[in-house]
Amino acid sequence: MTRSLTLLFAFAGGLAVGNLYWAQPLIDFIAGDLHASPASAGWLITVTQIGYAVGIVLIVPLGDVLDRRRLIPLITLASAVALAACALAPSFGSLAAAITLLGMTTVSGQLLTPLAGDLAADENRGAVVGTVVSGLLTGVLVSRTISGLVAEAAGWRAVYAAAAVLAVLFAALLYRSIPAMEPKTRMPYPALIASVGQVIRREPAVRWTLVLGAIGFAVFQMFWTGLTFLLSNPPFSYSVSVIGLFGLAGLAGALAAQRAGRLHDRGWSLPATGAALVLTLIAFGISATVGTSVVLVIIAIVVLDVAIQGLNLLNQARLFAVSHEARSRLNTAFVAGNFIGGAIGSAGASILWAHGGWSSICAAGAALSVLALLVWAAGRRTLKAATAAQN
Repeated sequence: MTRSLTLLFAFAGGLAVGNLYWAQPLIDFIAGDLHASPASAGWLITVTQIGYAVGIVLIVPLGDVLDRRRLIPLITLASAVALAACALAPSFGSLAAAITLLGMTTVSGQLLTPLAGDLAADENRGAVVGTVVSGLLTGVLVSRTISGLVAEAAGWRAVYAAAAVLAVLFAALLYRSIPAMEPKTRMPYPALIASVGQVIRREPAVRWTLVLGAIGFAVFQMFWTGLTFLLSNPPFSYSVSVIGLFGLAGLAGALAAQRAGRLHDRGWSLPATGAALVLTLIAFGISATVGTSVVLVIIAIVVLDVAIQGLNLLNQARLFAVSHEARSRLNTAFVAGNFIGGAIGSAGASILWAHGGWSSICAAGAALSVLALLVWAAGRRTLKAATAAQN
């Protein structure tokens, strides 16, 4: 796993995951253009994440049984087609259908991450995976900023058209750069999909990690979807380009993912996970007090992104240590769980905003953070007992 290949994986994965978030700062913009309500437009984020979860479940496990040198570029080209359909969508319904398909096909980042784990040496796997994951996280954050700026200058359709062109470019680069590898296992497709559930049932550490990941991503999406509503309305009333710029404050989370990978390599994964969850709770405490302060909004973004992105990397690195042969399937379970949680969080933000505004979103985020801490405490004791029994 060379440095250049690691960076290519990071950039390609960031572009892929960024496809899920182009619409997030554009909710009001798209709603006005396609004559839909802002609440209805908010569901675009939810259906994208549902489509993504479906793609993770049905496509990512193929990374364990197919040649990823062919599979990953092919999936990237499929996402280019979906992006073009979004750019050309004539109505809100057709955009919702196209963006759901985009979610299903934009899973190449989650094929690249376990591939990076396979190619990396044992002693620096956490650092390599951390670099790739930080690329994915940077894509999540920068995509919001780019989409706001491009939409302000050329309209929201130009965002999806440009992303389609980039997807074609990266498909070609990946095909030329990924080494040919024999499949790690061979089994029929139905058995492959069923084996994801078998791994979950067999490994307590997997179940515990999946719950933590789902809660963490639910609060992350609840915060960012709610933040779009907060910044679009008085007292802020910012344009989509300005709202997109707030995503840059979350780049600290990408740096946190790299550091978290090193913590995993040093054996500090479990305490670092608890610290990340405490930071999540602090972030929602800050969020509840923002009032009209832009500075407090930015501080809350930085703290939350450092916490959640570090949490995600630690969870993912622990899962990759469970089984070499099933890394794509373990990643399937992890990311599907995360994005189901994310879909619930986005939908919850729309409902909470309609009934109680920003304060309700902050209260719900804090409550979920406490729940995650309780899960972490219970699971930490279980894992320690299991390790002692094995020794």
